[in-house]
Amino acid sequence: MSYWRVVGLETHDAFMNMALDEAVCEAIAAREAGPTIRFYRWAPSAVSIGYFQSLNDEVSVDKCNAAGVDVIRRRTGGGAVFHDYEGEITYSVIAPEIYFPKGIIDSYKIICGWIMDSLAQIGVQTEFKPINDIIMAQGAIGPSGESVAGKKISGNAQTRRNGVLLQHGTILCKVDVPKMFSLLKVGQEKIADKMIAAVEERVTGIQRLNPNLTMEDIYAALMEGFTQGKRWSAGDWTLAELTRAQQLVTERYNQDRWNAMR
Repeated sequence: MSYWRVVGLETHDAFMNMALDEAVCEAIAAREAGPTIRFYRWAPSAVSIGYFQSLNDEVSVDKCNAAGVDVIRRRTGGGAVFHDYEGEITYSVIAPEIYFPKGIIDSYKIICGWIMDSLAQIGVQTEFKPINDIIMAQGAIGPSGESVAGKKISGNAQTRRNGVLLQHGTILCKVDVPKMFSLLKVGQEKIADKMIAAVEERVTGIQRLNPNLTMEDIYAALMEGFTQGKRWSAGDWTLAELTRAQQLVTERYNQDRWNAMR
């Protein structure tokens, strides 16, 4: 198998982040690039929706615009996600699909296993919850003695096209549930304090377990866990990939006809 290209932590807006994923998928399909792992953040913060979702049903676009939050449709399925610049690291794995099992859960297990191995190195024990979530392990206790066991800290999504697998997902460092609810289109009854509390019972950030862990600590662990046992080299984007990504931003990802097509 080829060396993995690993692109270190970058920050882009939502449109460039999703365009880079697609540009690399195309390059790998054309055999112009090798398997790639990338880490990134979103600035400004953004809401992404799954490929099959309705923008108007899921997102308060006016509130996002007022808050300076980007809105984008992903190529992958799944639900609406708030990508908080201050609260998460996102990864993408892009490779020929022959690198992974045909079964979707089996392939999720492998890549999510890289995340779990990463977090174990910094004392965060986790479990894989099919189909595509990672949760805190049983017995996980926060600094104040509260249980964080079973709470989701990573959501992941996958698509396969033209012989190429793309999986991307979030690693939650901290979670701002009230802000998330302010941007997503949920019924008023769901914004009640009890609903916010219910979500906080299901989702958490790594810093809830250990407030001393910084974003830098978590990123360093991810780099180690994702590259362990692989032949890899630090890499960057080719001029062709950057040019194609910018074209995709202009023609698709920053266009209402894409983001509001449902």
